[in-house]
Amino acid sequence: MLNLNILREYLVLFIIGGITYVLIEISYRGYSHISMFIVGGFCFILVSSLNEFPFEMPLVLQMLISCLLITGIELISGVIVNIFFHMNVWDYSLEKFNFLGQICLKASICWFFLSLPAIYIGNLIKSMFTN
Repeated sequence: MLNLNILREYLVLFIIGGITYVLIEISYRGYSHISMFIVGGFCFILVSSLNEFPFEMPLVLQMLISCLLITGIELISGVIVNIFFHMNVWDYSLEKFNFLGQICLKASICWFFLSLPAIYIGNLIKSMFTN
């Protein structure tokens, strides 16, 4: 049976991650989309779960993995939302080093640095649910 405390923990992480992702996007380009709330929530759960490995992971490695996870999730969601459903939520096609207009190197570098506070905040939130 699923532990209710874990479910609450993931729900809080999802909501905080979703809200934060949307606020980052609004501050950067002035608007967002509900799909970004879902992407942000999912990303924050994953980033916050990196410390659950059975070995101590260096912070820089956590940041690199976080960056790759977020970029990968953006690519997958971009292909679904923007290419498959033609919703045109974002378009990086004018950016250098973009892939399919859905991800770009500049955004990935930003995710690397933004993952640092996300890791710490995620760990703090997770510690609140630890008995």
